Amino acid sequence: MSAEINVSAVIPLFNEEPSLHELFTRLEANLSKMGNWEIIFIDDGSSDRSLEVLRTLHDREARVRIISFRKNYGKSAALHAGFKAARGQYVITLDADLQDDPAEFQSLIRKLEEGYDLVSGWKEKRKDPIEKKLPSKLFNSVVGLLTGIRLHDFNCGLKAYRREVIAEVPVYGEMHRFIPALVHWAGFRVTELPVQHHPRKHGRSKYGAKRYLSGFLDLLSVIFLVRFAKKPMHLFGLGGMLFTFAGLLILGYLTWGWMQGVWIGDRPLFFLGILLMVFGVQSFSLGLIGELLTRFTADRGEYSAKLFVGFDQEPF
Repeated sequence: MSAEINVSAVIPLFNEEPSLHELFTRLEANLSKMGNWEIIFIDDGSSDRSLEVLRTLHDREARVRIISFRKNYGKSAALHAGFKAARGQYVITLDADLQDDPAEFQSLIRKLEEGYDLVSGWKEKRKDPIEKKLPSKLFNSVVGLLTGIRLHDFNCGLKAYRREVIAEVPVYGEMHRFIPALVHWAGFRVTELPVQHHPRKHGRSKYGAKRYLSGFLDLLSVIFLVRFAKKPMHLFGLGGMLFTFAGLLILGYLTWGWMQGVWIGDRPLFFLGILLMVFGVQSFSLGLIGELLTRFTADRGEYSAKLFVGFDQEPF
């Protein structure tokens, strides 16, 4: 356990019991070519026998480690936990449904060794139905346009990271979809690599149309958080200044008219001026509260683990 680990494979899963034995066989065959390794499975509150299968795999290979959540928290929470527990120089993520291919690991790491910090897989020949392909293509185009980083497939589960990347870029809520953008905005070098994609062999996809609708809302959150999370006063303070200045102009104009004998008590412009002043004060207040929260809140995981298997000590 004390030996340096070259590669950590981090695999979130939810109800993937039929896939796990075959997935482990593929993982072991490819990781064995890459020096010392570990596999970290994050069971995201599965209701089938996934956890029992994972225990069997750990009994078979001690380098299989398990984090089991008390309930389903989502992929971002699972990745966050896996990143905190991973000890490898390189960290590779992939989905547990057998659509991502561990045979791509060496290609991804070779790309990292060219000087990149994150290599995102691109399912160039995607083995999914058209109702998944078209929304995904639209989603990737919009994300690329708004974030400034052009990738074909932001949400591909197969990615390779340098360790320092996962230590600095937080993943929570539903932000796993935007990891390449978050990493890019943090100043790291990001690229993509075409990877093989297989048809789903067992079960059904856990994602529906709601995923894409919520994804665009999450994108707005990402843009806000990346640009203003550490300086909320820059956004709310600017809004407060604009509202307050507009309100002062209106009320100043009306005050001058009142001094000339013009009645202003029932004029809509009077109420607009007051409303703008109130908005200005509220915006400043939000900015100040945001600054306080930024300075005095610590990073907390959004999940609760009930079980750790294969670790010398609890990783978090």
